Amino acid sequence: MTKHVVVTGANKGIGLNFCKQYSAQGYRVTAVVRTPSEELQALDVKIISDIDVSNADDVATLANYLHGDKIDILVNNAGIFHNETLADMDFAAIEKQISVNSIAPIRITHALQQSLGIDAKVAMITSRMGSIADNGSGGYIGYRMSKAALNAASVSLAHELKDKKIPVGLFHPGFVQTQMVNFAGDISPETAAERLIKRIDELNLSNTGGFWHSNGETLPW
Repeated sequence: MTKHVVVTGANKGIGLNFCKQYSAQGYRVTAVVRTPSEELQALDVKIISDIDVSNADDVATLANYLHGDKIDILVNNAGIFHNETLADMDFAAIEKQISVNSIAPIRITHALQQSLGIDAKVAMITSRMGSIADNGSGGYIGYRMSKAALNAASVSLAHELKDKKIPVGLFHPGFVQTQMVNFAGDISPETAAERLIKRIDELNLSNTGGFWHSNGETLPW
């Protein structure tokens, strides 16, 4: 039976390339977006649009769409990025990042848990900026907080889902040339997605709850 992948934040960047590459590998792909891009619409994937992953009603709608449809890989990829410092603070932006980057992936996983069968996998696309040990520069207060919170919650999910034989992985894409960072990265979204798919392939119950760079390096908490 063809395996089913669900990708959030799929209209551009890494999410779009997840859809392209999983589809090319023969997976059945469901792309979850607010507004689909023309490039996404050109792919042979199912698109569920008008979904804001931080909105409880939208996530309930998504769960209804996917009710009874087994998910083999859930990729929680949607995210937003801002920079706050003591000199340039925006508490509304911090709260929004926590809503989208931290709470939404947990909300999505909770809502879709009945569709996750035995041997399904949950991939959290996080960031090494959520590492406390790795913070050598400061700044980016809301983004760092949101990804650290996502990491903490994801490890809890890894423990809770282990009895159901569902591993959870935490993955840092690398510094990727996406709109999120004004295309200032050092690897392409295509390369990031290719690396991440390999890491997801390697995810299993013995390494569930791990935190990895897309290049395979284990990251510090």
